[in-house]
Amino acid sequence: MDPDFDEFLHVPARLAVVALLTPADWVEFGFVRDAVGTSDSALSKQIAALAGAGYVEVRKTRNSTGRHTHLRLTPHGRQAFQRHASALERIVAAARTPPL
Repeated sequence: MDPDFDEFLHVPARLAVVALLTPADWVEFGFVRDAVGTSDSALSKQIAALAGAGYVEVRKTRNSTGRHTHLRLTPHGRQAFQRHASALERIVAAARTPPL
């Protein structure tokens, strides 16, 4: 297996969240939930795992419209995703290489 392949990050729900957060700064929890197509509780579980691994930062705020949760990748999470994506690209390239 490619040394940059990240088993933890490869879980489909986590990979979808990290891929969604990659081009953004802070993203609202509800947007991520809707874009990934999951429930609040399922997303919360994945966010907790990603935050625990240092891949995602969570910011909770309260204002006149209520409580809001925003997410963003940490520098560590961004690097991990880039390494993992590169590993996936190498795996796919190897699979496309005709046998000798």
